Amino acid sequence: MIGETLTHFKITGKLGEGGMGEVYRAEDTKLGREVAIKVLPELFAQDAERMARFGREAQVLASLNHPNIAGIYQVEHDADRHFLVMELVEGETLAERIKRGRIPVDEAMAIALQITEALEAAHDRGIVHRDLKPANINFTGSGKIKVLDFGLAKALESGAGADSSPSHPSLSLSPTLTAQMTGAGVLLGTAAYMSPEQARGEAADRRADIWAFGVVVMEMLTGQTVYAGKTVSDTLAGILAREPEWEALPDGVPPMIHNLLDRCLQKETADRLQAIGEARITIANYLEDPEAAMAQS
Repeated sequence: MIGETLTHFKITGKLGEGGMGEVYRAEDTKLGREVAIKVLPELFAQDAERMARFGREAQVLASLNHPNIAGIYQVEHDADRHFLVMELVEGETLAERIKRGRIPVDEAMAIALQITEALEAAHDRGIVHRDLKPANINFTGSGKIKVLDFGLAKALESGAGADSSPSHPSLSLSPTLTAQMTGAGVLLGTAAYMSPEQARGEAADRRADIWAFGVVVMEMLTGQTVYAGKTVSDTLAGILAREPEWEALPDGVPPMIHNLLDRCLQKETADRLQAIGEARITIANYLEDPEAAMAQS
């Protein structure tokens, strides 16, 4: 599509692709700015009811205005192509940063604090991410972070009461959509960040984001994937049955952060941290006085 024009957006490069569509860099020829264009999969574009619902959900997502959330500007279509116009965030992803090795505690907590602020702003609006992972967290040129793709999994699902047939797969089961959705393939995606309730096929609420946040923070501190298996089934089985390898945490992690991770990674939602704002307060207290936090029993 490079060189093509969708309405008044000229495609200038490809940024990536995933289950939720292909992402391109584009020039907004009306406003003279660069944007990101996410072209939605044909599966969704061919479903008029789903696209109408997506349009309504996208309006809610576009209302999110926070410095740590990549903005959605509008929903557009050109002939048979439907696409989102989004804020262009350049810079490496948190996943790329973690590949270089574990992140020092203070740096990881500074990143985690920004993630909690983004999640809290969204949760206060009733919006759940449901696909939080390092690949959806980008660094800006100034070193701040932006969380991408807020609420898109829910916005793209087929609607309340829909079954999980091949024509209407329930996306509440999967945080990342597959390119070819089938009844048997619904669970394929970024399984390593799914909460236990998602792995069991249950509905996901804000506490699924809190679980994923715990996994992301653990990966920053250890430089390792918390839940990894040879197959999706192996990964999901680990999420449901296995505790994280707490011994992988470096010695410099203070008890208050260790305790926070333990609360985020409780397998039952009733036992898990109930509000991401509590994590924000804990991390802010640590960053205010790290030495005092380390001195605590």
